[in-house]
Parts: sequence; C-alpha cells; structure tokens
Amino acid sequence: MSTYKTLGLAAAIATLAGCASIPQPLQGTYTQIDTSAAQQGGAGGSKVRWGGEIISTEPGPQETCFYMLSRPLDSQARPKSSHDVEGQGRFVACRAGFYDPEVFARGREVTVTGTLHGTVSKKVGDFDYAYPRIEADVVYLWPERTYVQYPPGYYDPFWGPGWGPYWGGGWGYPYYYQPRVIVVPRPVPPAPRPHG
Repeated sequence: MSTYKTLGLAAAIATLAGCASIPQPLQGTYTQIDTSAAQQGGAGGSKVRWGGEIISTEPGPQETCFYMLSRPLDSQARPKSSHDVEGQGRFVACRAGFYDPEVFARGREVTVTGTLHGTVSKKVGDFDYAYPRIEADVVYLWPERTYVQYPPGYYDPFWGPGWGPYWGGGWGYPYYYQPRVIVVPRPVPPAPRPHG
C-alpha cells in the first residue's frame, strides 16, 4: 500500500473516531451499575455516569435536583433515543446551584457524572419509588435531537423515483419528479372613478 493511501486511511479513521468521542466533561472511569441494582443499596460511594430524559427539574435553596428516566448511553455517553430504547428505571441527580427548569425542561436529554449517595423516596402516582441519588459533579445537557421524516421510498439514495422497477425509470436511469409551481396572477382592481 502506498504512503498516501496509508495516510489517507489513518486520517479517515481519526476523523471517524473524533465523531464518536465522549465530551471532555463526561470522560473518565465509572462503576458499571444500573438503577435497579443501586435501588437495592450497597453501591454507595460508587462513581457513575448515567443519563436519560428529564422528568422534572426542582431547584431548591442550595441545589437543583433532576428527576430522570434512565436510558442506556451510546458511544458518546449520550442517552439513547426514546425511539430506540425504553426507560430503565429512574434516578435523581442533585447539583449545587440553580438550574432553570425552563432550560432543563421535561423531555430534555442529560448525562450526569457523580457519586451514588443512597436513595430518595418520592411518590410516582400512589407508589413510593426509591430513586437512587447521585451527588452530581457534571450535569451535561445535550442539544435537542431533530428528526426528519422522509416520504416513503426515499430512504436509500439509490432507491426512489426512477431508480427501481416500480417507478417507471428502470434500473439506473434517473427519472426525477419535478414539481411545478403555478403562479396565478391576482386580478388588477379597477381604477377608482373620479367623483363628480
């Protein structure tokens, strides 16, 4: 393999690795424990990195607590989409200071790092739920995901109008539908009549 090909391959791998990296505030080594195991106790003092979707944000006089629906994290330490996985229990993460509930709103995705510190009992309906509590070092708010809904048949760039046998263009012959815009001129109002 030539030197240029080797350098090109190395650059491509480095670019792809950079795209899937964990944000610097979330990097580190953490205990692999899930919320249900933490509810049973015995994991106090463990350093964890958990994430999920905000259920509610409750500022207090000294700290703000985030009640979360837990979801597994992807390779970037971002909670996996609710379209891909279901919630895996609940937890609460508390951090010193004020965090605005309008910014840290219900449904936003957050990853936290911190230390497990017992549980907090709170009602979920009529049920007393034991939320594992994290004393958070980092509360990382992810940008909102944007979903684009494509019309049927447009998921593959080589399969769509004109590319497949059912759209009339034959294999490999690009026939694209070009929408036409028809502009209808507005009628010109009659000139005002002179008074008299």
